[in-house]
Amino acid sequence: MTVRGSDICIILCYTMVLLTYGCFEIAILFPPAAVAIMTGCSCDLLINILLTILGYFPGHIHAFWLIYRRMKAEEQYGRGGFVYVGNGEYQRVQHPTGINAGAQPNYGTTAY
Repeated sequence: MTVRGSDICIILCYTMVLLTYGCFEIAILFPPAAVAIMTGCSCDLLINILLTILGYFPGHIHAFWLIYRRMKAEEQYGRGGFVYVGNGEYQRVQHPTGINAGAQPNYGTTAY
């Protein structure tokens, strides 16, 4: 079986969609996996694992709360314009050029 370039593109696109929109589905099946994708190995992951062990629904509530906080950060800072700092909090990313990733371009006008 040969692998074509289009197959790789499909796999990469599917992975991006899964990471972006798949957190809900993953959180429904196994909440700690969704938290691990969003926050990495952090205290939130440990908290979610403990909540899931104590009861399946508390783990769900915590995972959906973290997903909600991430969605609010995307609304506020734009896609890719924030970094996770822990405890459900996000901070704006400052680029070396001083331009924020979530900021709208001026489209040829001067900044005021």
